[in-house]
Amino acid sequence: MQFLSALYLRPRFFIAGVALVLLFALAYVFTFVYTLGLFFTAALIGLLLLEWIELYLTKGSIFATRSMGERLSNGDDNKIKIYVENRYARKLQLEVVDEIPHQFQKRDVSFTLHVEARREQLLEYTLRPRERGVYAFGKTHVFAIGRFGLSSRRFSFEGEKEVAVYPSFLQMRKYEFLALHNRLTMPGLKRLRKIGQNREFEQVNTYVWGDDYRRINWKATARKAELMINQYQDERSQQVFALIDKGRNMQMPFGGLSLLDYSINAALALSNVALKKYDRAGLITFQERPELMLKASNRSTQLTKIMERLYAEKTDFKESDLARLYLAVKRTINQRSLLLLFTNFETKHALDRQLPYLRLLNRSHLLVVVFFRNTELERIHQTVAKDTEQVYQKGIAENLLYEKNLIAQTLRANGIYTILTPPQMLTPNSINAYLELKHKGIS
Repeated sequence: MQFLSALYLRPRFFIAGVALVLLFALAYVFTFVYTLGLFFTAALIGLLLLEWIELYLTKGSIFATRSMGERLSNGDDNKIKIYVENRYARKLQLEVVDEIPHQFQKRDVSFTLHVEARREQLLEYTLRPRERGVYAFGKTHVFAIGRFGLSSRRFSFEGEKEVAVYPSFLQMRKYEFLALHNRLTMPGLKRLRKIGQNREFEQVNTYVWGDDYRRINWKATARKAELMINQYQDERSQQVFALIDKGRNMQMPFGGLSLLDYSINAALALSNVALKKYDRAGLITFQERPELMLKASNRSTQLTKIMERLYAEKTDFKESDLARLYLAVKRTINQRSLLLLFTNFETKHALDRQLPYLRLLNRSHLLVVVFFRNTELERIHQTVAKDTEQVYQKGIAENLLYEKNLIAQTLRANGIYTILTPPQMLTPNSINAYLELKHKGIS
């Protein structure tokens, strides 16, 4: 039974079978074709038996194993590796099928490759999760294809594994590296300097055009034979809170991710950069009421706490209540802090209902309101209308985009620092705002 369950006939066999059926049908007209059909039938059976003998009775086998991280990064391309080893004495054509989690909406991931005798080969592919949670991987199957391509033998390997998909820690590491190594301009991050404001020595680094020449370290320059400067950091650390709105206005998807997941990814990266800058990072999530309040801290375990809390966040996308958020902030945050509020407003009326509470938050703390451009509306607005329906669509899109800009203007007119950003640029723009405010010494 194991022999039959592992045996698969290939498309080439069925094509040959159809050809034989047609040949025997032709024998009703030309009798000599019947003998020819018998010969080809015997040849087909003989070749099939030779493949089975080679695949099942000769010494040899196939080995495969899947390699991947203990967790996946949400919204990023995660590498999955499969090592395949051919233990037969001849080169084989192999088909590798990996059972991936149902969340990706793909039946199988399949590869065809040729592996030399007693050699191994590495396969790599990427998966991009679109939501947080537990993903279950199944088995890895390798089909060894016979010499004539008529049949194949299946080798299955136990690869069942549950992997948790966390907020984007790959994005977090990327922006940590760029923020701390003076390479902020590469992904759209600004390079900001505050001349004469930093007091506490941090490190000696290579001079970069635009640095203050008064900070040149001449002793280090003589040793290295290149210009070296002293870098400083702010003496005073501050509390930085990410306030994440989990209400219905954060349900809209862009590029496969919801606005909420974009905000969670950005909050994790921002918290990491704040901790690396010796600030204290905290977290608040809310919808109709505050649900998670993580006290600001700069302990070594704080980033792990933030990541675990963000991973477990769930929402019913209810109506957000900023009044309750303000009361919770007033009750629990007892010193002036930097608050980055990740939310979204689609209409001026929606802002007007929440504006009094935003002004109260901004009075006690430094509030940064981060909300989203509607990139789909921008795409419609930029297209050339070809019929009446598209003219109406373009007009509606223009009105909604105007309202978005009006919302940003209203917030700024009330003294609230505002970021209106495309979803895909949320993380760099949020970190930009934090770095800009920190370097300007605004609190």
